[in-house]
Amino acid sequence: MTNVNPETLKSLVCQHITDADVNVHCYSGDDHFEMTVISESFAGKSRIQRHKMVYAALGDNMRQAVHALALKTITPEEASS
Repeated sequence: MTNVNPETLKSLVCQHITDADVNVHCYSGDDHFEMTVISESFAGKSRIQRHKMVYAALGDNMRQAVHALALKTITPEEASS
């Protein structure tokens, strides 16, 4: 299994969701992460659709290197309220 770090995960998301503001940190061991992604591209999408966008960006890391991901996906408007 390949280990990843928060910066790698952030970079992957930013490559696929180009307007994303991403905050990632490890909260347990080296494979449990918390991530907040703020993007205008989430507007009008359900929570499941938003999460699928992030999972697609992370690719195989979700099956191999990331054991747990606490994920919060919001629009800039939701972040400011």
